[in-house]
Amino acid sequence: MATQPFASPVRRSRHWLRTRYSEHPALYLPFAQRKYPGPSPEVISSTTELVIDGYTRSATTFAVYAFQLSQKEPVRLAHHLHAPAQLIAAARRGVPALLLIREPEGAILSQVIREPGVTVPGALVAYSRFYTCLAQYLDSFVIGEFEQVTSDFGAVIRRLNERFGTGFAEFVHTDANSSECFELIKHRGTLSKILLGFESGVVTKDQMRRELQTLARQEKRADGKEAWIPSDDRIRSKAALRAQWLQPGLARMRDRAEAVYAQFQAASRLPAEPVR
Repeated sequence: MATQPFASPVRRSRHWLRTRYSEHPALYLPFAQRKYPGPSPEVISSTTELVIDGYTRSATTFAVYAFQLSQKEPVRLAHHLHAPAQLIAAARRGVPALLLIREPEGAILSQVIREPGVTVPGALVAYSRFYTCLAQYLDSFVIGEFEQVTSDFGAVIRRLNERFGTGFAEFVHTDANSSECFELIKHRGTLSKILLGFESGVVTKDQMRRELQTLARQEKRADGKEAWIPSDDRIRSKAALRAQWLQPGLARMRDRAEAVYAQFQAASRLPAEPVR
């Protein structure tokens, strides 16, 4: 049976603590603001116009870039924190929010491949807790399923506008638009402040495109990391980990995660009720 790389007790403990700590806005958000001063991830603040966030590996990067590419002017986004606290704060403050969700197997196996300190059981617990603590705020979000976000994101933005009375431009899945979006994702690993600033709405499209041209001319990305897009190696690694996912001892945890996903999936298909 294929197994994942060893996750040290320290890394497992760190993941466990973050899972619980990140559920509490009053505790986690001040810490996150110090840890992530910008340009990305971006923590919700008085300048935030929209929150786009969800459990990790749920197409957050695609959604953020596709959204900003569609807008005439940059929109101040809070994003990529992957913490329930961010979305709870949006619900309490009445800030428009897009909650992203992906079926648990795809999200969790992708996370375990990318994060050596995370185990399949630990991720199953984290996934279920992430969405369970958001269930009472379901009416405060538009829910974007992974498949629709990556194939028909314009419809997701349309639901945002209907729900919150906003006027955001819709993303159109043309070859050119999709290509530019994936080009941005490919170069995200450079940690270019221009690209990351574009995500948060503090950099214009013209500035971003000049930077993208500069990065595209380079023979390799500055940090040498794997691009943040699907790859054959990642697909093979995920297939190897599926044996762990199917272990009988994890059946109850899988069932819980899948039940949580089904609850949010059903909510995503309900007609949007406008804010009054």
